[in-house]
Amino acid sequence: MQNSPEQAPGDCLFCKREIIGQSFFSSAKFSAIYNIAPVLPGHSLIIPNEHYESLLGLSDPDLGDMMIFARKVTLVLKTVFRCEAFDWSIQDGIAAGQTVPHVHMHIVPRKPLDMPEGNEWYRKITSNEQQMADSQHRERLNKKEYDAITAMLCEASLSHNA
Repeated sequence: MQNSPEQAPGDCLFCKREIIGQSFFSSAKFSAIYNIAPVLPGHSLIIPNEHYESLLGLSDPDLGDMMIFARKVTLVLKTVFRCEAFDWSIQDGIAAGQTVPHVHMHIVPRKPLDMPEGNEWYRKITSNEQQMADSQHRERLNKKEYDAITAMLCEASLSHNA
């Protein structure tokens, strides 16, 4: 198993500094960013700051750190978006629906009846490219909306000592 970062392709979306600069919470190893095209309000991503194409490339300690980091971010999202549940999802590999070749975890805050069927979230990320969680085809937030949500999450992260 590989336990060190991979060489990032020059066009890796999540390796670009402007993406990491949009994070609302970060650590030495991970960043949390709000999804520009959220499936539901609060849909955020956990991204390793180093380039790994697969979750299998992370060392055991880094994998543990990622889960702890994701739990902290989830607590902030649950508070800000006033939800009682959440989904965590990682698509690892093209066949699994991974559209950005950099490992990342989706966190989607959930509320009762936010989707007509409870399993609709899973179908949205697996049925076809137009519905994948990273799809370029979903409606995107404008810059003003995105910046406002990111600022709100930054403030909440500080007050939660995430």
